[in-house]
Amino acid sequence: MTINLPEGFEDLAPFAAKWARATEYERVAERRRSTPEQLRAFYDALLNRLPDILKRVDAYPLGKVEGADRHLFHMALSLAEIAPHIEFYKADPNVPFSFDEERLKGHHCGVPD
Repeated sequence: MTINLPEGFEDLAPFAAKWARATEYERVAERRRSTPEQLRAFYDALLNRLPDILKRVDAYPLGKVEGADRHLFHMALSLAEIAPHIEFYKADPNVPFSFDEERLKGHHCGVPD
């Protein structure tokens, strides 16, 4: 799957297909499928670019991010999803000492692509 990013964000292209996920359920599932090395690489790449990403998406009204900026926004949400796993769980893609996350199934209605 090819995902277009805005000009100036070409360095994030290797992460876009995996991490530009529209729903929380998709982001959590991607985190669980990832290796600690994949989580760390994404975290390191996105954290450095987060101020630029937030500046771009902040130009839109709440809930109205469009076009290639929407992919950046979804990647920022993925960063928020994996950050605790890097910062607290030693890059473990699962939540240590918790119940099996597969027990929770998200359901999203009317979420645009």
